[in-house]
Amino acid sequence: MNRIRPIGLLAMAVVAACAVGSAAGDEPQLQERFDTIVLDAGHGGEDDGARGARGLLEKELVLDVGKRVAARLRKRDLRVVMTRNDDRFVPLEERFAIANDARGDLFVSIHANATDDASVRGVETFFLAVDASDEDARRVALRENEAFAGATGLPDLNDPLSAILGDLIVSDYMNESNEFARLAQRGLASRDPQHSRGVKQAPFVVLQGVQMPSSLVEIGFVTNAEEEKRLRTSRARDRIAKALVAAVLEFGEQFDARRGVGQQLPGGSRSYAHTREDEGAK
Repeated sequence: MNRIRPIGLLAMAVVAACAVGSAAGDEPQLQERFDTIVLDAGHGGEDDGARGARGLLEKELVLDVGKRVAARLRKRDLRVVMTRNDDRFVPLEERFAIANDARGDLFVSIHANATDDASVRGVETFFLAVDASDEDARRVALRENEAFAGATGLPDLNDPLSAILGDLIVSDYMNESNEFARLAQRGLASRDPQHSRGVKQAPFVVLQGVQMPSSLVEIGFVTNAEEEKRLRTSRARDRIAKALVAAVLEFGEQFDARRGVGQQLPGGSRSYAHTREDEGAK
């Protein structure tokens, strides 16, 4: 399945990659280790996102969870860039720019789910694909994409050049995005595996323009009374943050192992090894 990127960004990335390869010749390239995570708290400002029956707002919930994740990752000496740090709406193009300018190794967009059926609950995690894996995934993508209706810079899905460039740039990212999504889902769902909604794929516009592995996590349904009540608590938010941090740390270890990058850094050492506290599942 093809993953897509805005055409301008794709073209520039292809040209840059070719230029670097040509200039470097046969010289060995130093592999950079995993050290930068971009966290995207969904919605914000005039865009509340989903709203629970008792008034819990998605935009406030996911920003708080994002800040908790960021604080824990920074304690691990990892660099964290957030697309928003307060209650404001960040346009799609700006979210792309923040992520790509940061040269992130991983992009995680944090959201909360909603549906007309108040009995539905559970967590689910997504990675980008042109076609949704099922009707529920398509519905979630449509709802989340409404926040960016009218955004410019998105590719024409029928443009063959866009598809070709997308394949050139993101073939590796799709596997890594799927890998992180599965790690995140495993941790998030461990508290209530009976209601795990699994890993899915869908055309989320917020994932289309980032030049790195990316995933969107739906941390629960604010339209389910029991989940809304739980998601209001600091304990539940900490548990979610710990699960996401554990997934990031494990992904980082695998990311570096694939590239043959050790954990020793100039001027000191740093390990991604995480504790039971990070896992947050229990």
